[in-house]
Amino acid sequence: MLKAAVVLSGCGYLDGAEITEAVSALIALDRAGVETLVCAPEMDQLDVVDHLRGEPIPGKVRNVLSESARIARGKIQDIKSVTAVDFDTLVFPGGFGAAKNLSSFAEDGANCVVHPEVERLILEAFGARKPIVAICIAPALLARVIGGRGAVPLLTIGNDEQTALALDKMGARHQNCSVLDCVVDEANRLVTTPAYMLAKGPGEVFEGIDRAIQAMVRLATS
Repeated sequence: MLKAAVVLSGCGYLDGAEITEAVSALIALDRAGVETLVCAPEMDQLDVVDHLRGEPIPGKVRNVLSESARIARGKIQDIKSVTAVDFDTLVFPGGFGAAKNLSSFAEDGANCVVHPEVERLILEAFGARKPIVAICIAPALLARVIGGRGAVPLLTIGNDEQTALALDKMGARHQNCSVLDCVVDEANRLVTTPAYMLAKGPGEVFEGIDRAIQAMVRLATS
């Protein structure tokens, strides 16, 4: 049985993992018969946002690993304890947590840095030719870590020109994509899908993610 490491960035799209995307990925993996290992970094979130008002809560602190455990139903590991020998594929749901906690993309754009443990895991998976799926804004992680290292990853975040340009500046090559589809980089074994970068509702999110997971399984078993 294949095993996927799913890397979360908190709980809630404004300051952590986008919940619908994370759950859609977990359901799609389960339906495809893929075992999951959920992990997240042990760190404070960059900020905490009141999702009712859409505003940061000054002075509030939340832990990325503890918040991610809400989605994982408590079955989660510190990313530090996970290596590429523990899984066959790697999956990154989106949400602002990918751009705030797993990287500094939200603040620094193309000049961002990626959390060292996240960078390590991506490089381990990439070096071992294990397929990687990135959803919504999470392809920015792949652009930063893989772009410019002798590879030009083919990625999508949908059709947002500014974000696509930032990915290109980091050494990736962006391809526009429908929310219901995914972009497969066969050479680098990467799969990306826009999800809530474009989606009008959860049904569209799930369809695109399900297609991405199917492509991932094909890569992992070929």
